[in-house]
Amino acid sequence: MAICYTDSLDRIDASMLNAFFEGWQLPPSPEEHMRILKGSQHVVLAVDDSCRRVIGFITAITDGCHSASIPLLEVLVAYRRQGIGRELVMRMLQALRDYRCIDLTCDPALQPFYETCGMLKSVGMAVRDYTRTGRE
Repeated sequence: MAICYTDSLDRIDASMLNAFFEGWQLPPSPEEHMRILKGSQHVVLAVDDSCRRVIGFITAITDGCHSASIPLLEVLVAYRRQGIGRELVMRMLQALRDYRCIDLTCDPALQPFYETCGMLKSVGMAVRDYTRTGRE
């Protein structure tokens, strides 16, 4: 297995984005996932070159000068516990190093993982509409 990391979508298409969004009530389709990646200012992908499949990804959106947010990080189940998620986070934090504020919202069970990446616990608020598919 040869895993490579890229911040380019040039050789990526929706057919390479299957089995993500585990446990989501209304997971994005691979086509919508591709639109998410294209709409993000920053992306880092982990690609298994042996099967030409995206196996992990992280996205960030920014205001261009001060603040950035990391809304999505996911690694396919079969590839977890191999350091891929950590590598994606570290590469994204490096890409965002010039921003004063980098925010990420996660469940409490995931906080220790992000702390190992140098992030600090914080309190936040959110609005979520789980009835919308995003496909409208």
